[in-house]
Amino acid sequence: MKTVVLYATKHGAAADIAKRIAAQFDDAGAYDIKNDEIPNLSDFDCIIIGSAVYAGTFRNEAKTFLIKNADELIGKKLGFFTSGMSPSESTSVFKANIPEKILQAATAVCSPGGAFNPENAKFFEKLIMKMVTKQSGPINTISDEKIIEFAEAMKE
Repeated sequence: MKTVVLYATKHGAAADIAKRIAAQFDDAGAYDIKNDEIPNLSDFDCIIIGSAVYAGTFRNEAKTFLIKNADELIGKKLGFFTSGMSPSESTSVFKANIPEKILQAATAVCSPGGAFNPENAKFFEKLIMKMVTKQSGPINTISDEKIIEFAEAMKE
């Protein structure tokens, strides 16, 4: 099964997760939807798409990609992941950001956590994260166990 992992990131956590997911497959690559040349989707059997989530919302480039490629995506084995600090909200986040007909075609979804490094953030982002997490330093809640479970579900 030929697999590709596509992601939309702001500070790099979604890219990190995408690369960890891609590493679970033979010869899978991870591509930034905004900055990389995306390979031809027709060349893949399995497509995994993820996005950073802020205030319950996917990155615009991920939402646009899903809408633009909806017909082709529905014919593939699909998986979705999020990168964010509130994995407990994942079900509602997937429903709010992925068109229903595409989400219904998904084999699996995953919210393995997120990461935040205040050195890479703007003042307002640092302030919000400090208010939400009650922490001021770097945070990393990404679960390799969840990534492996997700990849295994996509391989079935």
